[in-house]
Amino acid sequence: MDPQRVATLTERAIRFPEPGELGVLLQEAESPSYVLVERQFRYNLSVLERVAKESGAKILIALKAFACRPLLPLLSKVVSGASASSPHEARLAFEEVGGEVFLCSPAYGSEDWKSLDGRLDKVVFNSLAQKDLWMRTIVRDHAPVDFGLRINPEHSEVNIELYDPCFDGSRLGVRSEDLSLTDLSGISGLHFHTLCENDVDALERTLAVVEGKFGWSFRYLDWVNLGGGLQITRDEFEVDRLIHLLDEFRKRTGLEVYLEPGEAFALGAGVLVTTVLDIVQNKGERAILDISAMAHMPDVLEMPYRPEVWGAWRKGEKPFDYQLCGRSCLAGDVVGDYSFDHPLKVGDRLVFGDMGQYTMVKNTTFNGLQLPSIAVLREDGTLETTKRFGYETFRERLG
Repeated sequence: MDPQRVATLTERAIRFPEPGELGVLLQEAESPSYVLVERQFRYNLSVLERVAKESGAKILIALKAFACRPLLPLLSKVVSGASASSPHEARLAFEEVGGEVFLCSPAYGSEDWKSLDGRLDKVVFNSLAQKDLWMRTIVRDHAPVDFGLRINPEHSEVNIELYDPCFDGSRLGVRSEDLSLTDLSGISGLHFHTLCENDVDALERTLAVVEGKFGWSFRYLDWVNLGGGLQITRDEFEVDRLIHLLDEFRKRTGLEVYLEPGEAFALGAGVLVTTVLDIVQNKGERAILDISAMAHMPDVLEMPYRPEVWGAWRKGEKPFDYQLCGRSCLAGDVVGDYSFDHPLKVGDRLVFGDMGQYTMVKNTTFNGLQLPSIAVLREDGTLETTKRFGYETFRERLG
């Protein structure tokens, strides 16, 4: 299949491994398994490193999107630190990434601080009530940290409400009318995270809103975290424009600027290798795979979207049509409709693209399904399986 053809099938070009790499995956990878391609991962790192150097912004890895431990040592050489959404992510950031550790959660409990003393650099509060509840406690009882507030610009750039923190009535972030009545003593920064799979123009519009509503507070602050959601490493992304935007904003405001991409680190660098287990005839041919859309690639059903498969086309474009289905008992465990040049048969291997982000961090063992193994395809062509999951994984999660 011509890789250029893939770009016409989706809104963005999907990068698949090179032919030689695909050969290794099809012949040597365990099934099912998530495989991270080191070559592509290093390319993504180089793009993000350039953004940091030329814009003056600091890049954090958002662990909620990508936290593949075998690649964190490579990543830690490029980023300034990590963004965590929970105490567990914060501890992983401290132990495996290093640099600055940002913690931003919708709410905190008293137990959260016990395991994190000395492991945090910045704590972001989602509400003024949380600030009032915890800031003095943290200052009194724990190692010193900087404090920030998450803000809600009330400006939406995301079409799907499930992923839009600015929908009407959202629980996420402090609105400008409330911040204007707040004593900012002890607060050193603001944080907003309002983008999802967006381009530079979305950030540009959002920054204009943020400056208009919250710019008065900048003179009291040291930093601002612009969040993630920008697909910086996508082929069509306007990297130069982003660099200019960040540089101008940083110089204009005098604030230290952070970005926390997650998906951008993994775009095109991860695949899911799977095998056809059965083909069911019922008003068309339905191939049941050794994975589950719901359990192993949940964004397929949540977004929803249709992931690309190497060598596959859209339904009706080739002679042999199949609906690719998961193996769980959920009736709607369906990945999507595809067509192939040749008929599928039991035992055939398929490779789903763009499976590095929001898969390993979100998968489940629903139905007792075995989680896919995790592997890294190194630059020298060797395939290194770094983690396997079995019955004990399923059992231990149940108490």
